[in-house]
Amino acid sequence: MQQALTLLNGLTPAQFMAEYWQKKPLLIRGAMPGFQGLLDPEELAGLACDAEVPARLIQFDPQRADLGEGWQVTQGPFDDDDFTALPAQHWTLLVQGMNHVMPEAQALLSHFDFIPTARLDDVMVSYAPTGSGVGPHIDSYDVFLLQGAGKRRWRISQQTDLRLIPDAPLRILSHFVSEQEWVLEPGDMLYLPPNVAHWGIAEDDDCMTYSIGFRAPAARELAIEFLDACRQDGLPDELYRDPDLQPVVDAAAVDADMVNNVAEMLRRLPWQPAQLGPFLAKYFSEPKAYVVFSPNRKLSLAKFSQRLAQEGVVMDLQSQMLHWQGQYFINGEQVPVSAEGAPLLNLLANQRQLEPALCQGGIMDSVLPWLHEMYLSGYVHLAEKTA
Repeated sequence: MQQALTLLNGLTPAQFMAEYWQKKPLLIRGAMPGFQGLLDPEELAGLACDAEVPARLIQFDPQRADLGEGWQVTQGPFDDDDFTALPAQHWTLLVQGMNHVMPEAQALLSHFDFIPTARLDDVMVSYAPTGSGVGPHIDSYDVFLLQGAGKRRWRISQQTDLRLIPDAPLRILSHFVSEQEWVLEPGDMLYLPPNVAHWGIAEDDDCMTYSIGFRAPAARELAIEFLDACRQDGLPDELYRDPDLQPVVDAAAVDADMVNNVAEMLRRLPWQPAQLGPFLAKYFSEPKAYVVFSPNRKLSLAKFSQRLAQEGVVMDLQSQMLHWQGQYFINGEQVPVSAEGAPLLNLLANQRQLEPALCQGGIMDSVLPWLHEMYLSGYVHLAEKTA
């Protein structure tokens, strides 16, 4: 609790949710005392050269910043020449999914475990030299902006004018009017709810900001994915029928009978609200498109069980595990689990690991075959020996 109180400016998680979550910004000085970041600029640039790590390089011409062509976005992966060719200022490197490649970034997310895991998205790190930023913009999701090395000036506005610079490759606001501003130093953090306009500008070189973002899928996306899940789970591929069709005069018209027939077909879609729970657990645990798992070296079930009892198990950094009313899902796949094994899976889902002492005895037998399969797939790994 003390960790959460510091992180939230002395507020309890319940107070923060009631007063600020999706309501208003919150500046938190010293949210993480002593925090200087998780890596240096050279290490961040190295990750941006990895084809499996999403990265963007944003550049702009200050003389043409109000014009669409003044902004340029280049997608990674990059190489050393891309960075040596950069000017001294007016560019920003953004690297996403840091929690998928750095255990320290995954541990950073654990500070926010008062928010459902399904809502957590990822940790993004931005690097910018003095005077640089990505322009005034809004996000459609909640974000905590944690300052690492250097300082960044944040200007925010709850303006309703959300017009954008035409033809820009980013959603840059064309008429930003600052209402509040602060300079964040290492360990300071700014919480912003959705649709609050903000503009961060590096105050010195080697400025690195850690963005802890949250997923906010659109209703249309959820509806499409849910209907597709219903289809995969046995929605009948019923063909349109009209045995009582009468001759028409206007053949190009969609008539009322056709509308009524289709409406009746849709009313027969066999879904119930109770289906939404497992659907959401599956949907929010589904890996992102760029995620690739590397299978572990093959071990027999007996050898795996022996080493499991000695070392314990940890989830892969890219794995996500959620549950709903006793049903467990990992990376979009449902876990076959008995009531006896559910407590172990709950610990694994929340702590992302199981200590060796928990991997012994009769309860482990109920989940051992599944854990072995997940190990072979690369979804989980044997932990290092603690001796």
